[in-house]
Amino acid sequence: MTTLRVVALFLLVSLPAAAQQHGFQDALIDQLAGNWVLKGTIAGAETTHDIAAEWVLGHHYLRFHEVSREKGSGDAPEYEAIVFIGWDQPTNQYACLWLDSTGGGGLDTQVIGHAKPSGDDLAFVFELGDGGIIYTTFAYSRETDTWQWLIDVEKSGKRKPFARVALTRQ
Repeated sequence: MTTLRVVALFLLVSLPAAAQQHGFQDALIDQLAGNWVLKGTIAGAETTHDIAAEWVLGHHYLRFHEVSREKGSGDAPEYEAIVFIGWDQPTNQYACLWLDSTGGGGLDTQVIGHAKPSGDDLAFVFELGDGGIIYTTFAYSRETDTWQWLIDVEKSGKRKPFARVALTRQ
């Protein structure tokens, strides 16, 4: 009986640790890991940003840190964001937590978007508290190992392009 207790205790201790080691495995999200240069148009202005994306927290989330090369006041980047992408098991969707320097409105459901698995696209939908919606789509090209990143904003039922950028590896 003592041997059985030792084996049971071993399983109870080792199974959670083994589950944590495997983390979130996703071939598409893996393609977003690395260092990127973002170039294109955001809010009608040409821009260039640097992005460093890496797996964090036991490979459960891909975190990317985006920093614009353009400077604002006090030599600070004009734009900066930290974004986490993971898997939301209860809804069987990707989840994205987007924190950036544009508003600082706090942590609420507005900064979390969801995307259903769909080939080489990650089409996140962020529902805003005012009834608006932000559509953020990452589209991967396997042939060129690049990403297109499209952001549209919908307000009062009208959807307008906000960003059209491309990510290339550094």
